[in-house]
Amino acid sequence: MFEAVEELVGEHADLEQRLADPAVHADQANARKLNKRYAELTPIVGTYRSWKRAGDDIETAREFAADDPDFAAEVKELEKQREELTEKLRLLLVPRDPSDDKDVILEIKAGAGGDESALFAGDLLRMYLRYAERVGWKTEIIDSTESELGGYKDVQVAVKTKGNVTPEPGQGVWARLKYEGGVHRVQRVPATESQGRIHTSAAGVLVTPEAEEIDIEINPNDLRIDVYRSSGPGGQSVNTTDSAVRITHLPTGVVASCQNEKSQLQNKEQALRILRSRLLAAAQEKAEAEAADARRSQVRTVDRSEKIRTYNFPENRISDHRVGFKAYNLDQVLDGDLDAVIQACVDADSAAKLAATQ
Repeated sequence: MFEAVEELVGEHADLEQRLADPAVHADQANARKLNKRYAELTPIVGTYRSWKRAGDDIETAREFAADDPDFAAEVKELEKQREELTEKLRLLLVPRDPSDDKDVILEIKAGAGGDESALFAGDLLRMYLRYAERVGWKTEIIDSTESELGGYKDVQVAVKTKGNVTPEPGQGVWARLKYEGGVHRVQRVPATESQGRIHTSAAGVLVTPEAEEIDIEINPNDLRIDVYRSSGPGGQSVNTTDSAVRITHLPTGVVASCQNEKSQLQNKEQALRILRSRLLAAAQEKAEAEAADARRSQVRTVDRSEKIRTYNFPENRISDHRVGFKAYNLDQVLDGDLDAVIQACVDADSAAKLAATQ
């Protein structure tokens, strides 16, 4: 069991050695990448070592138990500890979302329910701001449209980790807040209700990882490079050598050419710059389209029938319908105590991924 972890232990030791070399830190981008991977592997390696020690301790205790019955109880306790470590290690080995440590853009939109929905959107905003404050994240309201009664028709918030801190695995902003996307339903007596009747309204929450600049790596084997003689206006020859360059990126069909420079090498470098910028623009456009699709999938319509969670004020109850979570501390949750609600979603997601790998 867990034979593959030995490879990760080796990788962890190699990373530790490389990070101890001051020369590695001269390239800050590479150092951050190595540090991130090291932080991902550290809890796995630590748990694996504890798991192996527990196995050795069990064998030793069994040997003593053969001569001394008092050790039998210790064997049971050690076996229980190893079972817990086995489960912990299984969960640590569940494939991670590569976006887990990214910052997010969170948008809250009022939906069915008019003014009451806008007031509820304001309550959700306060809940997320308080939660971010509790866990030590930074928040910035990017844009907002307030309602007449003090709520929000629409509000966008950037949620970020502070400074250059690399979050612990599973504790990044996206890792925790990605489960918040969907329709949130509220049941309560609105401030505008004179008859004391309970109303139901809804607000939509959209969560997307904040986009980073996309680095374009071009495989030389994917390029067709044609050279030809530069020409000026009216067909006048500008150069008597084949210095103009046309580069075609075969996987995408994107073409860039340059003939302005005097040498073929200079034209090739300029054409590559143009090609890289065009491929970057195409990749960013694709990423934005995928992000838009993700937004639409989270909230197709801000309608009460597509709820992921219900906030019931008369019963002080919060219910997450995706995982069956229910608690009667709604007032505390709205004050930012969201950990238990989010953890229920994290645990359900991990269990599903674990089942898929077996």
